[in-house]
Amino acid sequence: MVQALVARVILIPVMAAALSYAPATARAQTPEEFYKGKTIDFVIGYPTGGSNDVWGRLVGRHIGNHIPGGPSVVPKNMPGAGSFLAANQIFNTLPRDGTVVGIAAPTIPLDERLGTQGVRFRTAELNWIGRADTLINMVFMWKTSPVQTLADAMKIQSTLSGTGAGSTVSIYPTVMNHVLGTKFKLIMGYRGSNEAMLAVERGEVNGHSTSYTALKVAHSDWIRDHTVSILVQFSLRRHPEMPDIPTAVELARNDEERAVLAAIMNAAEVGTAFFTTPGVPADRLAALRRAFDATMQDQAFLEEVAKMGLSTSPLAGEELQKLVADVSNLPPGLLEKVRAAYTSAR
Repeated sequence: MVQALVARVILIPVMAAALSYAPATARAQTPEEFYKGKTIDFVIGYPTGGSNDVWGRLVGRHIGNHIPGGPSVVPKNMPGAGSFLAANQIFNTLPRDGTVVGIAAPTIPLDERLGTQGVRFRTAELNWIGRADTLINMVFMWKTSPVQTLADAMKIQSTLSGTGAGSTVSIYPTVMNHVLGTKFKLIMGYRGSNEAMLAVERGEVNGHSTSYTALKVAHSDWIRDHTVSILVQFSLRRHPEMPDIPTAVELARNDEERAVLAAIMNAAEVGTAFFTTPGVPADRLAALRRAFDATMQDQAFLEEVAKMGLSTSPLAGEELQKLVADVSNLPPGLLEKVRAAYTSAR
């Protein structure tokens, strides 16, 4: 018994000494430590050449300079299902560690709220990083088209080149047909706005619906030389460079039409918006958001924006997160009317 007591007395200090040398609990990495040497995949839910691709690559070229640790940023196009393929991948399967940033259709919050087929994401659970600009779409017609005014579009059927059935390229003009009575006919299957605009130039179709940014980047001469006529812009407010072109909301003939169109055109306010996966650690999300904010003020970035004929209307990630959540607040009666107009386009 005495021997056991002696052994215990000896053992206690030995154990205490051993514990004093045990390593402390692993310290969490700072964002700088985490991102150092990492690569961020910039997932673009569209083919190359369109406005979302232009913005994705443009932001991707500069944002890495403002993320702690200076990670590499690599753009990756993932087109399909009107950008649902990319949004679904980002929400469900890609790493949730802050190494993925995406851009998809600004209408995805509305798609989720309406239960659109193919949605396997929850936009309020995505972590929104920031908006570079509002994204205003419009319809333009080639100079030889029999339709040159909105009055013509109400009386004469005209063909528009279209891409994915779920894209704003097809949604907005079809909503116009459903709500206002225009006679646009979508010719689908073109791979991105560049190919769709080539179809206009070749005379395969009368016109195209795309973002104003895409038209300016690809064919600013068409605007300058009046080669095309812009009929309508899909937004809540007129773009400063199109002060004489009405918005779809302005064309509403009564309060119900105005409410339906405004709910759908709210996507213009979501605009060219970037997000990351759910579950990203809070400090890394904050680092990405502040890096985005800094990019929007970066002189080299702004010079490139100006050189490309673009404009910015940035919105911080926290405010963008609230804007996306607001889509869920549509009153039930209005929601059903929006669903009728919107699903006719899909």
